[in-house]
Amino acid sequence: MGLFLGIIGIGIGFVLGACLGFYFFVYSDPEIEALKDTVVRPISELQLTSLQDLKSELPLWLKNPDYDRVDWLNNFVFNMWPYLDKAICAAVRRIAEPIVADYIGRGHKPIESITFETLSLGTLPPTFQGMKVYDTNENQLVVESAIKWAGNPNIVIAVKIWSLRIKIQLVDLQVFAIPRMTFKPLVPVFPCFSNVTVSLMEKPHVDFGLKIQGGDVMSIPGLYRLAQDIIKKEVAKLYLWPQTLEIPILDSSLCIVKKPVGVLHVKVVEAAKLMKMDILGLSDPYVKLKLSGEMLPSKKTTIKKKTLNPVWNETFKLLVKDPQAQTLQVNVYDWDKVGSHDRLGMQMVPLKLLTPNKTMNLTLDLLKNTNIVDPHKKQQRGQIMMEMTYAPFKEDNDVLSGPLTPVNKDNDMGPASRTPGGAGVLLVTIQGAEDVEGEHHNNPYAMVIFRGEKKKTKIIKRTRDPKWNEEFQFMLEEPPIHDRIHVKIMSRRTRMSFFYSTESLGHVDINLGDVVNNGRINNKFHLIDSRNGLVHVELRWRET
Repeated sequence: MGLFLGIIGIGIGFVLGACLGFYFFVYSDPEIEALKDTVVRPISELQLTSLQDLKSELPLWLKNPDYDRVDWLNNFVFNMWPYLDKAICAAVRRIAEPIVADYIGRGHKPIESITFETLSLGTLPPTFQGMKVYDTNENQLVVESAIKWAGNPNIVIAVKIWSLRIKIQLVDLQVFAIPRMTFKPLVPVFPCFSNVTVSLMEKPHVDFGLKIQGGDVMSIPGLYRLAQDIIKKEVAKLYLWPQTLEIPILDSSLCIVKKPVGVLHVKVVEAAKLMKMDILGLSDPYVKLKLSGEMLPSKKTTIKKKTLNPVWNETFKLLVKDPQAQTLQVNVYDWDKVGSHDRLGMQMVPLKLLTPNKTMNLTLDLLKNTNIVDPHKKQQRGQIMMEMTYAPFKEDNDVLSGPLTPVNKDNDMGPASRTPGGAGVLLVTIQGAEDVEGEHHNNPYAMVIFRGEKKKTKIIKRTRDPKWNEEFQFMLEEPPIHDRIHVKIMSRRTRMSFFYSTESLGHVDINLGDVVNNGRINNKFHLIDSRNGLVHVELRWRET
């Protein structure tokens, strides 16, 4: 009985106490202290303990002066986020579908399908904490940024296992990562790069909620920490530098400029029974050789006077970029002193018929053209005998490339890394120049001089930082290990003038021994006789 009365007393006391507390809270009028303004202090005045608490929240541009503030980018992303959300989700679906199909096709039989039932990144955009752009000398743009995202995405994935459909929902996603994005190669087709390569520079921080069939599985003791560790480990294994994720943007056939992969050696031996084009019943024949898809001038033999059975025994070398698709175009002409030269006949040889490093002897029947319905095609135009050998290049060794480094007067780039061999081609690409300035005009062009042969780029008007990106080729019988190449930057007045029509803006001599030994160098060289001028040159030795 006493216990029962005690419980009743406690209940009555609790009710009365609550009523009295509510009365004094509402109707009492105590003296309330005036609200004080928040004290704002510079970071430099904070105590060490306070600074340590804020360290994880500080933006990267504040901790590292190499990173720039990008408030403008955050404002842009904030306003564009509703449209970026749809575009990114569509791209994720397009990229993920073949990956998932390949995963299921590898023998993961219990999983029948994985599909996105709902895919939305929510209304909260990511925030860029800072951004850094690297100078690499290569045909690419490298950007590194710190990204924080505390979003409210709605991502529902439907997984079908043994005819059982399971819904997995990802919610409350938080990500902090430092990705390095490489846009390469840069091409003259919008959006001006064909691929994006992404690498994570640090292990990412990932936090999220996971629901399966509507139940919060992260509330299970121990599962939350286990899932976080597994996700971080797997993401780091796949994309932590030097691992990369490559995202294609443009069709490679539309934008990528193909590099030479070998040399075609052609020996024009002789021809027989050519057509008579002169009044006296003879011709003055010569041969022109050209590979399909090339803009370079054709190779020409000498002219053999007054003969229908010329003998040349002349050898030529042509650079090959696609041995499976290119063809050698052979045209035989009759030389005339006045007017155009008459074509005696032609023929085409697909390079895919050749076996690498094996000489093929060919006897070709000359045709009028490649039109199969031409009634004059069957007319006898003679034959031409040739020898052809396709010699592919050895593997590249792209060792020396990167940002600007100090270069001494002899341009000594380092020790030799391989032993030079036989014949090959020297590829010289003049990328551009910086801070070149003339006294009277600034219309720069570059001139490349090697073994007495001169080649030059186009003129770019009124600039101190021209960009040419023009390649020149020098076919050699032996490695130029003891040679130098002379690069000169000139300026030419574009209007008629007899005074100061041309002007030198600087020059440099580059040793080719390191190019031969290393296969390639890509650097910026200080120009002699120039105040601050630099020239960006890529040199490549391709050996057969």
